[in-house]
Amino acid sequence: MTEMWQIYRQKPGWRVALTSGKGGTGDWKAFNRSLDDVYAACAAWKSALGEVKHPWLCWSVNGEWCALQQKLILEVGWTPVVGWDPNCSASRPPIVPGAVAIDFNAPFGFPAMWAHFPLEFAFLWAPCLAFWHSDLLVRINKLEQLAALFRRLKDGEFAAVRSIGGIRNTLNWRTHRYWELIGCTTRSASEHQFLHGCGWWRNFYLHPNAPPDEVRRRSRYWYEHGVGIMYWKRRYRRRVINLDERTVSEGHCTRIGNPNYRTDDDKGKELAHNFDLSKEAARLGLARFLD
Repeated sequence: MTEMWQIYRQKPGWRVALTSGKGGTGDWKAFNRSLDDVYAACAAWKSALGEVKHPWLCWSVNGEWCALQQKLILEVGWTPVVGWDPNCSASRPPIVPGAVAIDFNAPFGFPAMWAHFPLEFAFLWAPCLAFWHSDLLVRINKLEQLAALFRRLKDGEFAAVRSIGGIRNTLNWRTHRYWELIGCTTRSASEHQFLHGCGWWRNFYLHPNAPPDEVRRRSRYWYEHGVGIMYWKRRYRRRVINLDERTVSEGHCTRIGNPNYRTDDDKGKELAHNFDLSKEAARLGLARFLD
């Protein structure tokens, strides 16, 4: 376990996601529900989404931050689809007019749920699905460019941030992955990933659709989220547009590279403790969206 997770395992709120709530975080090794239950849930999510053509998943851990994200998404012509982690004290966030709220966890009642869960099954409930981190803010001009790129994706294509974990891991290709900092999937891309046993969830070698003759080989890959997406691209030669993390990194309010970062039992409080939303919005030219 990395040093970061050793720290978080000591925090009650995070410990839930790493223990009793692990099944809702997107991990095939921990998931013990029937896929029929998932399919039924997806039907409900699809009904809640309605006729939305360009949904963008905003996963809330902090209501104020999520409300700002919703406004930014509306500004670039997409529809915010708001989900939330029940393990955060704020729970259901404010819903901005024009956004769609979906309680993704209602059919399951997991102690914790992360965005990876509904993202894995996007093809069953959305025509396409953009997504980003709960702690990410992006300048409007850059967000407009990304939203336009996502609109241009052909069905079967996919866009996300490529991560190799730094220069030291360049040759350690089994750890390379795509991660959910920001990106967009199309219905056919999501479906192809699922049918071939790849995708967003951890331990993708245990995916129910993993080909039996590949399970042993896949088990040698890193367990982390998004490794299956990288495997999908390479194994099946699929079209993936690599997004440059540097394009949006200035607005990623994370512990990465922050020696003074303080952890907290609650992810929403942790975000607020370490970053002042009004200051971050002003720094990125987004202050008007807080009015």
